[in-house]
Amino acid sequence: MQPDLSIVIVNWNTRDMLRDALNSLLQPGSDLRLQVIVVDNASVDGSAAMVRSEFPMVKLVANTGNAGYAEGNNQGMRVAEGRHTLLLNPDVVVPPGTLEGAVHALETDPKIGALGCRLIGTDGETQRSVRGFPTPGSILWEALGLSRLCPSSPVFGAYRMTTFDYSSQADVDQPMGTFLLLRGEAVRQVGLLDERFPIFFNEVDWCYRAKRGGWRIVYTPTVQIKHYGGASTGQVAPAMAWESRRGLLAYYRKHYGGLRYAPIRALATAASWVQAWRLAARRGAQRNHAA
Repeated sequence: MQPDLSIVIVNWNTRDMLRDALNSLLQPGSDLRLQVIVVDNASVDGSAAMVRSEFPMVKLVANTGNAGYAEGNNQGMRVAEGRHTLLLNPDVVVPPGTLEGAVHALETDPKIGALGCRLIGTDGETQRSVRGFPTPGSILWEALGLSRLCPSSPVFGAYRMTTFDYSSQADVDQPMGTFLLLRGEAVRQVGLLDERFPIFFNEVDWCYRAKRGGWRIVYTPTVQIKHYGGASTGQVAPAMAWESRRGLLAYYRKHYGGLRYAPIRALATAASWVQAWRLAARRGAQRNHAA
């Protein structure tokens, strides 16, 4: 029978966390028919071998090189057979009943194309996990530091959603891709992730396309998972900071193209590089202090 839900996990060198995530997903007693797919991006920590030996029921796609996040998820979605697809990071633990609750929430309205959930950190606190779309103005406020100076401002805090109430369900622009449940019909209409965004902004681009296509993107606090955070990207944090900037600029080239938007792209480019430079300078200061 067709699975109710296909779960796609892209993994890179997070073997032990991946094991915990799979154990939490595959606990007996679920009312859902699950298909779990792990796409391993040439990990060197034995992740693929662990999946083969400990989770033979999991479909493993073992890449010979690091295909990146977008291509890895697309590989998983191409072999997904479920009515819906969950994009899930490996650095999570999913409590019993979570998947049933998520599918139920998705199916309460046929216009919900994607669903994000509440992320609980290891300290027990709710993590910020939704953002607005990165308009040129919002990125400028970020680069100038106004979002941090005026966090209660709905204008200056529009990108980071600094005034968002995580205790209430709401329509949002873009939940984090840590846990992103996609309706099958929406994926068929919107398409897969754009691989021009190999690591960052691919789920942002997908949500943007989905909303333009008339789909709702919803955050719900009734579905909660434990999230460690940054397990893969944290291994190469400086490189990922610059990769994030490149992803943002690719987003602007795609959605703000043509001569009409040339001044906006120039502004966004300047703001992005200022922000990246500030981040690199801060990291350098931290390293010097530690030394």
